[in-house]
Amino acid sequence: MDSARPLIVGNWKMFGLEPALEQARKVADSLALKPVRARVSLCVPATLIERMARVLNGSAVIVGGQDHHSEAEGPFTGDVSAEMLAEAGARQVILGHSERRGGHGESDELTSRKTEAALRAGLEPIVCVGETLAERREGRTLEVIALQAKTSLPDDLKGHAFALAYEPVWSIGTGLTPTLAQIEEAHGALRHALAERLGESGLRSPILYGGSVRPENAAEILHGREVGGASLKAEDFLAIIRAAE
Repeated sequence: MDSARPLIVGNWKMFGLEPALEQARKVADSLALKPVRARVSLCVPATLIERMARVLNGSAVIVGGQDHHSEAEGPFTGDVSAEMLAEAGARQVILGHSERRGGHGESDELTSRKTEAALRAGLEPIVCVGETLAERREGRTLEVIALQAKTSLPDDLKGHAFALAYEPVWSIGTGLTPTLAQIEEAHGALRHALAERLGESGLRSPILYGGSVRPENAAEILHGREVGGASLKAEDFLAIIRAAE
């Protein structure tokens, strides 16, 4: 992975049926006409991955999944494995997202096992960490995210492509955005934690910002850092991508 290139990730969450593929095609067509320096990916529901991979085949846009089980197979009704995502055409996967941690009770330890599974299947994991509003008000932000980074990442990450995403939980879906100083402070703490945990791999791997990113604030937030942007509208996502230039 070229760590000098920014990484722009669109997380579709639980949105997107067949007609939404046209939005992905518009993104790919625009980037073909006017390429960007950043790596661009769309992490979509599992039901769309195979069709999305066909739509984006040969384009500059990476297809990713949003979660998977830690096991390769087994009696886990309703789950999908990392190998299934990879077979469908995914190359990346988001793991440990705050909505998985908060809504499904997923722990750092489970996130670490899922990350190991992603590597086993040849996927590039994007591992999320972040503090709640209560933790920030208590002054525990750096302590919380550093511990999450250390315990959500397995030793097997050394030498592999991966990204860490800082997503302040209190900013997601609220329209609230941390100050640039707060983002820089969090990213600095995470870089230190990665270097301690993984050595050289921790110094090279991207650290994304995954809070509320919109076309109107993307240029400011993107200055000097990667970003995770969620959008089902091609024009909005493209505006975020172009802000990285």
